[in-house]
Amino acid sequence: MSIFKFKQAIAVRTDLAMTKGKTAVQVAHAAVTASEEARKKRKAWWKAWIGEGQCKVTVKATSEIELLELEKKARALGLPTALIEDRGLTEIPPGTITCLGIGPAPAELVDRVTGRLPLL
Repeated sequence: MSIFKFKQAIAVRTDLAMTKGKTAVQVAHAAVTASEEARKKRKAWWKAWIGEGQCKVTVKATSEIELLELEKKARALGLPTALIEDRGLTEIPPGTITCLGIGPAPAELVDRVTGRLPLL
């Protein structure tokens, strides 16, 4: 059981075979964008998450379809989300959906969406 009451999860597409650097940048985009979404719409969650040390996990998603399904589940639970589309300047075509940021939000709610996924 985690000591954190709040967390953020970033689901990353593994079917794109992005380099480690590209993956890191896409995860960073998702983390920042989802955090801003939470700060605007779920300020109490965001503040609690900041106070706990900003717990984050990265998990594997196998496809764009899986990311879209995760986003739908997260939104149905009222969680902040950020679906990241690449600009296409380096490794992948423009508009490619690379990852999904969920939260920060109560860990129990985030786990309902991403808890079954393997860690990246």
